[in-house]
Amino acid sequence: MMLTLVNLVALLPLVVVGTTAVVVMLGVAWQRHHGITAWLSAAGLVLALACLPVASTALSSPPLMTMDGLAIMGSVLVLLCALVTVALSHHYLTGYIGPREEFYLLLLCAVTGALGLVASNHLATLFISLELLSMPLYGMLAYSFRAERSLEAGIKYLILSAAATAFLLFGMALIYARTGRLDLAGLVAGLATSPDVWSLAGAVLMLVGLGFKLSIVPFHLWTPDVYQGGPAPATIFLATVSKLAVFVLLLRLVMTAPAFDSDWLGTLVTVLALLTMLGGNLLALFQPNLKRLLGYSSIAHFGYLMVAIVVGGALAVETVGVYLITYLVTTLAAFGVVTQLSSPFSGEDAAGLHHYRGLFWRRPWLAAVMTVSFLSLAGIPLTAGFIGKFYVLALGVADSRWWLVGGIVAGSAIGLFYYLRVMVTLYLPEPGMRRMDATNDWGSRIGGLTLLVVAVLILILGIYPTPMIDWVAGLSTAAL
Repeated sequence: MMLTLVNLVALLPLVVVGTTAVVVMLGVAWQRHHGITAWLSAAGLVLALACLPVASTALSSPPLMTMDGLAIMGSVLVLLCALVTVALSHHYLTGYIGPREEFYLLLLCAVTGALGLVASNHLATLFISLELLSMPLYGMLAYSFRAERSLEAGIKYLILSAAATAFLLFGMALIYARTGRLDLAGLVAGLATSPDVWSLAGAVLMLVGLGFKLSIVPFHLWTPDVYQGGPAPATIFLATVSKLAVFVLLLRLVMTAPAFDSDWLGTLVTVLALLTMLGGNLLALFQPNLKRLLGYSSIAHFGYLMVAIVVGGALAVETVGVYLITYLVTTLAAFGVVTQLSSPFSGEDAAGLHHYRGLFWRRPWLAAVMTVSFLSLAGIPLTAGFIGKFYVLALGVADSRWWLVGGIVAGSAIGLFYYLRVMVTLYLPEPGMRRMDATNDWGSRIGGLTLLVVAVLILILGIYPTPMIDWVAGLSTAAL
């Protein structure tokens, strides 16, 4: 199947981001300028967002890809999260000693991979897009290579990501040996009968490979170390864009390939979901490092999202959309505060809880943003997190998945303890110990203003979620 001009319209956002990466690379080669590079990157992402309505009206999808409702929703969220990351990165990298412009080039390349991943309809584009997303992340995580932990984070993610890729490729090979097809439509036709042992083995190996990327227990061991060691902007991108794209892909695979309908595989995914939501929360209980705590928290949240994978169906797509939006805005706000307080001059980010003690008395607005984000992570009413958690609970109850419902309730109760622990720390009297602080003009910088917008969005989505729900529901009906 050849690529035509009509097909190319559907690829406009991906083409725009890829072209922006080339322009940024040429600009850096010609003359380095941190501000111009950041603005060019942001402009490219905004232009890609503007092209999405045109791409969604394309008469046909490009070869090996599909621009359905799920792909459109994933693309919008990927581009918005990347845009916020660029805004927060500018403030962080201003104080970085060394080349700064290459970070934006790596980010744009990773965004290109994420856009391809959410629209993949073929195992070849799936693999190429996943690697295009992952490889720039190695450099982003090790960007502050003069800091020992940053280099360690990049190497750990490189090694474990390579192991995950090996599992994924072996699983794809087994499914190809069974069906002789690589496109998802061909897989459906080849596995139309009851799945045999080879297709089930292939599905399990693919699940293991994607489980590494999503930090599903027991494939989560890299997460806290990488979150702690990586520069704050790289960690934001890993926690939002990377996990979002991989989860959308997993949802598409589960809802398309008949091998995932097996009762045995469904039981396995249920067990993994329970282990993930409980394990992530238990491991975060007494963490003294905020970035590690947020890493374990993200593990638990993707355990909640696994409920949608277990249940499946049209409502699962809507649930995933709502939960992902609430998780993303909340995570951007929490990590945004970490970014504002961090400085590469010191060789480490503001990760210890002692850095945040008494933050309210120094930076009340930052303390307010952090409080709102942690209330949302805990699923407290009138915040976006409550809407997402309500959807997941309703999905589990509607399908009588009582073990999973119990796991969500128990995990949320455990999570409430360590979320409140962080919030209390923000308002304690300051001790005479080392602290990290934001710059005096943080609110006037684009990163600070972006952070305030995200915090307000958490409250708006919690109080009036109807537009978000309507948008996700409209795209869900067009998905798959």
